Amino acid sequence: MNLSEFDYLLPPELIAQEPLADRSASRMLIVDRASGTWTDARFTDLPGLLRPGDCLVLNDSRVFPARLFGRKIGYDRPVELFLLRALSADHLRWRALARPGRHLQPGTRVYLTPRLQCEILESGARGERTIQFESHGDIDRELEFCGHIPLPPYIHRPDMPADRERYQTVYATKCGSVAAPTAGLHFTPEILEACRAAGAAIARITLHVGLGTFQPLGQEQVDANRLHSEWYEMPEESARTIAAARRRIAVGTTSVRTLETAASINGLRPQSGETDIFIYPGFAFKAVDCLLTNFHLPKSSLLLLVSAFAGRELTLAAYEHAVRERYRFFSYGDCMLIL
Repeated sequence: MNLSEFDYLLPPELIAQEPLADRSASRMLIVDRASGTWTDARFTDLPGLLRPGDCLVLNDSRVFPARLFGRKIGYDRPVELFLLRALSADHLRWRALARPGRHLQPGTRVYLTPRLQCEILESGARGERTIQFESHGDIDRELEFCGHIPLPPYIHRPDMPADRERYQTVYATKCGSVAAPTAGLHFTPEILEACRAAGAAIARITLHVGLGTFQPLGQEQVDANRLHSEWYEMPEESARTIAAARRRIAVGTTSVRTLETAASINGLRPQSGETDIFIYPGFAFKAVDCLLTNFHLPKSSLLLLVSAFAGRELTLAAYEHAVRERYRFFSYGDCMLIL
């Protein structure tokens, strides 16, 4: 199976650059796996499709301002650090990406604000660096102050203050992601309440989105690729709710990866740990019955996951329909519900 089999043509103007004013105003393409058909709908139709015994599984991870800009003495252009994961409990040591990498070698000091600087300690694989912060105040507060929300590279504009909340789900509570679990961006408190009123349970899990989710795949042969590991947690109460559900509706590919990791390791029981699960066609799903997801990049691990769930031919045909009908794509775009 080759990566080129999961390609499609997307006009650049269909890539959403801004969120809609109303989160829940997105369009939703409903794809029926059994019949191989689809229906154009609105996201606000979701509660009417739910029934007692359903469980919506939400990823409550919160995006933190992971992109930092600073200066290096003797270099007249800004340098960038993209924080990936804290390596120490005090949040002073991190794994990060560095740009331009040739100017940010071990021993280099980067000055971010008058109260915050860091030193590059080590170089790692794929351009990663280990860095150590020196802060004259609370480190989390300093990073919140000077950091930028890491919008994806296909959004061709700087981040704005509004993105700090709009590029978060309304239920995000646990800080740790460098990209939003975007299928959840459509929910409002009112839509969540309507889902409960329809009889659906709500269960929260956590997967902190990192490089494993959004990094491009480098190998043409699908099964030759590997994903970075990401931290996940399934709390006890959520595990009970999920296990008791008649139909589990994963909100986003990160919820799928958490559920299928849990099911393969210890069943749908309370657990936490690291996962590098890579889901592509041929994968045997154990926990997910339905999937709500945004539209994903060609030849990406996320499109492979959706193709594993719905089938490659049906997925690509539905994507072609979405292009013809001018759906909005990617993070701030529309969504599809796969039944």
